[in-house]
Amino acid sequence: MKEKELVEYVAKMLVDKPEKVTVKETHGANVTVLELHVDQEDMGRVIGKDGRVANALRTLLRVLAQERRVVLEIV
Repeated sequence: MKEKELVEYVAKMLVDKPEKVTVKETHGANVTVLELHVDQEDMGRVIGKDGRVANALRTLLRVLAQERRVVLEIV
């Protein structure tokens, strides 16, 4: 599973409006930037209390990416 699909899948499982979830992927030399867009009402569910859900998702991305750097931005 690629990073983009992982973020999209997890986000859709967390939110009340999965049809509003989109992930934009941008590649650089050694970094991949993933922009996660969700409905404003679902923002808290994706970020989590004290950012725990977002940090857990970033940890999963780090493990999946291995040698590359992956940045997750929640927009």
